[in-house]
Amino acid sequence: MRRLLTCLLLLTASLTAGATLAPAPARADTTSPSYAPLDRPGPRLTVPAATLDAALQCHGDPKAGPRPVLLNPATSVTPEENYSWNWAKVFTKQGRYHCTVTMPYHTFGDIQVAGEYLVNAIRRMYARSGRRIAILGHSQGGMSGRWALRFWPDTRAKVAEVIGMAPSNHGTTVLAGCITGLTTCVPAVWQQRAGSAFMKALNSRAETFAGIDYTNVYTMLDEVVVPPPSSGLTTGAGRIVNVRVQDVCPLDPYEHVMTGTVSPATYAIVMDALTHDGPARASRVDRKWCSQLYMPGIDPADVAGFAPILTALPNLLLTVVPSVTLSGAPLLKKEPALRCYVYAAGC
Repeated sequence: MRRLLTCLLLLTASLTAGATLAPAPARADTTSPSYAPLDRPGPRLTVPAATLDAALQCHGDPKAGPRPVLLNPATSVTPEENYSWNWAKVFTKQGRYHCTVTMPYHTFGDIQVAGEYLVNAIRRMYARSGRRIAILGHSQGGMSGRWALRFWPDTRAKVAEVIGMAPSNHGTTVLAGCITGLTTCVPAVWQQRAGSAFMKALNSRAETFAGIDYTNVYTMLDEVVVPPPSSGLTTGAGRIVNVRVQDVCPLDPYEHVMTGTVSPATYAIVMDALTHDGPARASRVDRKWCSQLYMPGIDPADVAGFAPILTALPNLLLTVVPSVTLSGAPLLKKEPALRCYVYAAGC
């Protein structure tokens, strides 16, 4: 297990080797009148209903157990690659109803389209369970649920909390290889650049909403979401807590990928959020987790169980490489245009 973790650390560190850092992500203008009002009803979904429903896979009894959780995957991976060997096992053992949503192109596609998958998932889970759900996501998955909440207001009453593990809430500065007109990149990579049109729209007017708790877990060792504190949220009426892993476990060794998949400190913070009213509170987290190597759900002896990690590596390693993808996602010369519903003028 130690060798596997070391290997993954070295591989993910190579993602950003040689990248030129741009200026730190600027906070979006939350007062700009050019974006849609916060309370305007969301647009009709354009992805066929059958496609959306087929992407949602659920496990357990929707009417029983702790709060239902929607697992939202990171860029470059499927839910199976991201969660089958860790979080899904935890929630199954807890008897917690949980669902995953599979995005097009290994989550490399247009995040505006992924937003429609999330709107459908939220509505379906709420209808089946009769309870407000939690959205737990890693990297892009910790951020993209907010697109659904921002532009489809009906989803807000169906979501109790959003928990991001190293979420890209304000983009990242390490995607310097995507240069408009010169190189090509997949849509989700363009959109997660710091200062992108997508990020400005996502964070427009308000980052959070009343009645929803927001827990954002980030590590100062993050080499993908840079600078790491940009994972945090600050505006809006939601209850917000931004937790730096090192404030719970000062010697936590995990970087971006492992913060959302392996880190016992992240696990403890997430579970604190899920088992208490309101967002997580670092002071409540049992420091025993700081002496653990990995989170519950991971079985070091289950060699076959780590197969999803190996299938994820090719796409993971190519995430920040311009002009190349194995995912089938389109390679674009610039960021995808924002949909008309994003603007105050509407469609």
